[in-house]
Amino acid sequence: MQRIPEETIEQIRTSNDVVDVISEYVQLTKRGRNWFGLCPFHGEQTPSFSVSQDKQIFHCFGCGAGGNAITFVMDIDNLTFQEALSKLGSRVGVELDIEPQTGQSKIISKEETRMKEAHIFAMNYYHHLLLNTEEGEKALLYLEERGFSRELIEQYKIGWSLPNWDALTKLLERKGFVPVEMVECGLLIKKENKNEYFDRFRERIMFPVQDEAGHTIAFSGRVLNMETQDAKYMNSPESPIFQKSKVLYNLDVSRPVIRKKSKVIVMEGFMDVIAAAKAGIMNTVATMGTALTKEHIHKLKRLTDTVTLCYDGDAAGFEAAKRAAQLLVQEKIKTEIAILPNQMDPDDFVQQNGAEAFEKQIIDRPHAFLSFMMMAARRNKNFQFENDTLQYVQEVLEYFVGNSSPVERDLYIRQLAKETNISEEAIYQQFRKVEGKSIKQQSRQQAPPIAQNIPVNRKKVQAIDRAEKLLLAHMLHQVDIVDRIHQEHGLHVFIHDSYEAIFVRLIGFYDTYPQADTHRFLEILEDTDLRNLVMEATLTERDPEHASEEVSDCLRQINKHRIMLQIHEKMHESKEAEKSLNMKRALELAIQIIDLKKSLSVI
Repeated sequence: MQRIPEETIEQIRTSNDVVDVISEYVQLTKRGRNWFGLCPFHGEQTPSFSVSQDKQIFHCFGCGAGGNAITFVMDIDNLTFQEALSKLGSRVGVELDIEPQTGQSKIISKEETRMKEAHIFAMNYYHHLLLNTEEGEKALLYLEERGFSRELIEQYKIGWSLPNWDALTKLLERKGFVPVEMVECGLLIKKENKNEYFDRFRERIMFPVQDEAGHTIAFSGRVLNMETQDAKYMNSPESPIFQKSKVLYNLDVSRPVIRKKSKVIVMEGFMDVIAAAKAGIMNTVATMGTALTKEHIHKLKRLTDTVTLCYDGDAAGFEAAKRAAQLLVQEKIKTEIAILPNQMDPDDFVQQNGAEAFEKQIIDRPHAFLSFMMMAARRNKNFQFENDTLQYVQEVLEYFVGNSSPVERDLYIRQLAKETNISEEAIYQQFRKVEGKSIKQQSRQQAPPIAQNIPVNRKKVQAIDRAEKLLLAHMLHQVDIVDRIHQEHGLHVFIHDSYEAIFVRLIGFYDTYPQADTHRFLEILEDTDLRNLVMEATLTERDPEHASEEVSDCLRQINKHRIMLQIHEKMHESKEAEKSLNMKRALELAIQIIDLKKSLSVI
């Protein structure tokens, strides 16, 4: 692994503002001097993720995650230090010649790394076949007729798989990939009752699927010949690197555009996203053959609080949009729905009406959530029948509860009255009943159990924890403190192994870097938990003017705790000795315990 000059590292770090970098992944709001948002490293409803522009660091008060811009990109995208540095360098015009080493962070296993490498290899192979071979000419012509420009094909790395049963299989074996792993990640299929393998995708236009970091993790293959009995689309199966409930197609590309526009357009399929790209609409994502999930919503919520749903215009698309809209509104996300006419999907609409019409007539004219839900409730109902009318009014009023302002209620109740020929006053009375019932149900659900004392699980911060954290805080800011303590106490200064591990690394760090540099030290720590401890210590209040006294107090507290641990251990040994009637050993231990207790009084 090539060494990057320290001046280059410093240039990239100082040129990338931590707020700008994190804002590409998390929606941040300024409160006072700092910025806050929902932590991307654990699920939460209330923002506890803080970013300091002054200090150029981030810290989550919920899960303890912390670091700077470089370590954030390492953790969020599962990159090595060099890969993260290269990515941030590209943002500021500093290009580093680094070979990608996908997934070498500790979070990803070696098997997953090989699976991703195999997918990258397959993607490049399929892409080459489409653009540069006679076998791919027919597929290329079809795409061009469907409005795919060369630029679009290259942007989405679209490819072509040969009709041969084992074209990719042979290439993967030649490259040293293990067939069993290639079956597990969905590129190959094992023959029944035989130790032989064949390609999963054959004679299909290949659309690669990327994760948030831009790594290829799956494929969707479309048949060219619609007269065959094969399914129109075939997707990769779920695997260790591809879980449909967590993947949003195009999020790696659209993330900065979503942040800039403060809005995301969610579609049903990847072809819809590409159709939108033809129309120049780039803030789009799609689910991969599954309904919108809470995991999907949490990813989007980090970036924006406004979502437009653009699903197919058929009955299935309408129902899917209805379910997705309700989930989004539950998460307090402003939700709009763009409706396509005549049972079309976005790709059909763009083909028939053009890109400009798609943007102006569909995307720029979405329905508000309540307007759409009224439309959904109205479907398949005949207002000549009393039951249909009453059911329609009841459904709509239930949507109003908790999701409407007084102005919206006034507007839509007037509309309801006109549609159903029921008076506004009667509808208002019914709304108050529905609202009252809903409030009672919520009160019962939220009421605490009667006459029960439920213990609250709070993590107690002990004196030893505070002492070790404060001692590390001083060590991170003063090299001479580390040198002195190392000389006087050796390597075993701390009680807890994690602090001791940081101390050992800090000694080595100061051998290379003669001055304290918390940012650089964070970047060389591969273990995320150790980085988080360092961040907590960095944020600990200390008194630089009385550093010597504070360090001495910390060492005294640690020494006391170590003696107390020894006393407890020897008391346990003494009891065991008494049980086994080894009175001589019990007496020796009793004397040692007395001596240890005496030593406590002089510390």
